[in-house]
Formats: sequence, structure tokens, C-alpha cells
Amino acid sequence: MNRNTFFVAAALIIFLISAVGYTFHVWTNIGADPAAGGGGEMNGNGITALIIGGIGSLVLGGGLMALVFFSARRGYDDAADPKDRQD
Repeated sequence: MNRNTFFVAAALIIFLISAVGYTFHVWTNIGADPAAGGGGEMNGNGITALIIGGIGSLVLGGGLMALVFFSARRGYDDAADPKDRQD
């Protein structure tokens, strides 16, 4: 691994750790201050909805990306412009 690759990887790892730390901080402080607009803790229904929504978003995104790759490999995207078609 050369020097530039190491610095890029280190920067990305630092960004990832920062994002996870900030997310944990926000998650644990939800509803901590009702005067600041916090509505209390999330109950079981909210957690279930959050999990189902997250999984659904990942499945939908993955399915759409699979369709994009499938379409590109089959050549369906090659002649999108009617002027470029060779019949």
C-alpha cells in the first residue's frame, strides 16, 4: 500500500468513526431535554418502524442497483438515443 492510499484510508476511517460517534450521541440524547423539543423516548412500535424502514430502504436500493447493472450488462442502455440506433 503506497503512501497516498494509506492517507485516504486513514481519512475515511476517521470520518467513519466521527459519523458513528455523532450518531451514537444523537441517538442516546433523543428526548433528553423536553424544553428543547424532545418528545421522550421511542417505544417498541417506533423502534420496529425504524428497523423495517431501514431494511426496506436497503432492499429497495439494492434492488434498483441490481436492475441498473442488469440493464447495463444486457445492453438495454446502449441505444437510448433514436439517432444512435443501428437497425
